[in-house]
Amino acid sequence: MNKRHFLKVTTALAAGTLLSRHAYADTVEPTPHQTNWAGNLRYHADHIFAPKSVPEVQQIVKQSATLRALGSRHSFNAIADSTTNQISLAHLDSIEVNEKALTVTVGAGVRYGDLAPVIDSKGFAVHNLASLPHISVAGAISTATHGSGVKNGNLATAVSGLEVVTAAGDVVTQTKAQNSADFAGIVVRLGTLGIVTKVTLDLIPRFDMTQIVYRNLSMDKLEHNLEAIMASGYSVSLFTDWQNHSINQVWIKDRAKAAATAPIPPEFYGAKAATRKMHPIEANPAENCTDQLGVPGPWYERMPHFKMNFTPSNGAELQTEYFVPRNRGYEAIKAVETLKDKITPHLFITEIRSIAADDLWMSMAYRRDSLAIHFTWKPETPEVTAILPLIEEKLAPFDARPHWAKLFRIPPATLKSRYPRHDEFVALQNQYDPNGKFRNEFINHNLYGQA
Repeated sequence: MNKRHFLKVTTALAAGTLLSRHAYADTVEPTPHQTNWAGNLRYHADHIFAPKSVPEVQQIVKQSATLRALGSRHSFNAIADSTTNQISLAHLDSIEVNEKALTVTVGAGVRYGDLAPVIDSKGFAVHNLASLPHISVAGAISTATHGSGVKNGNLATAVSGLEVVTAAGDVVTQTKAQNSADFAGIVVRLGTLGIVTKVTLDLIPRFDMTQIVYRNLSMDKLEHNLEAIMASGYSVSLFTDWQNHSINQVWIKDRAKAAATAPIPPEFYGAKAATRKMHPIEANPAENCTDQLGVPGPWYERMPHFKMNFTPSNGAELQTEYFVPRNRGYEAIKAVETLKDKITPHLFITEIRSIAADDLWMSMAYRRDSLAIHFTWKPETPEVTAILPLIEEKLAPFDARPHWAKLFRIPPATLKSRYPRHDEFVALQNQYDPNGKFRNEFINHNLYGQA
């Protein structure tokens, strides 16, 4: 991504002037999506359509020369941006549970936090959730957003079917059973290949979870125990500010073994059990975090870090994330740690978590069990912009893959080399969208660029 483009799409709210939004009947939102949720990105579309039905989506697709889908706006780069038209699917909010097939089909506007209580009440769950329940199902799967767990694939691995409006405006259904040859390339679609209107997810039986936090784990413990530590629960997260050669907090989420709160072991590899509820950023109040201290609760109220009705994470922030092979995870952590004095002044917190390998072509965990190193930055765009190439250089020996919806500077030729199915995915784009209706500058640069 060239400097001019990067600065254009990451400028803070104070910079620039809002482009006008023109009201088009009832299909256009007046001014709801001027920025992303964190405020670091100002969208450039003149028209933001908000259809209430699939036929309306079809009409919008037919009349638009270019169009990008806008999800719950939890992206930090320009992947959803457009200089012409965006389409919000927020009004497509149906939820249909098929108890016989063990699936749920949701409209493209449904968020995980809205879906979870519905399926839980019917005795079901999904296998994984991200740290934020605020994100939409369709947007999350499109970018391979992931959740955590050594045995848990990213959110898109639960997808068994999609309803899509094609570039020609036709409605097609794509399923894992019927589109077996290229379904693994269709799911993580990066906003291309058509506008998703419905998603079908596989379900599992519901379960309860507990969450326990430990404080001050020496990084030395990761050298020979990283795999065991990451496998110590259903989902495990390590939080660090990179100082003092220490993991500030270890969050262990596990299936509840009983209905009552179980005794908490006082130590975990030398770390001490927290005696109060914690926020990953220790200076922040913990009220917006999901319950801890070993108290059992529904899976969807423990698996995310943050509650649905509260501000997620820190709010005003930037985010970056890189995926490396988990069997080289400790090496990668050590490499990043050498930059600690450059990173920490601009950092809120780093989270380290694991994701199981999958076969989805453009997934960051494609065919390798992964460790994700996630940076939640202070909203300091110039400073973060300068740090990213330094981190990427340190992670280059591990063929790090950046999260598609977060900030990165890795050149397109390098990105291409890290995705074995890159060329096949580009071929799918050319097949499903030969005129590039669903492409934008981000896609053109990162998937078709050479720099």
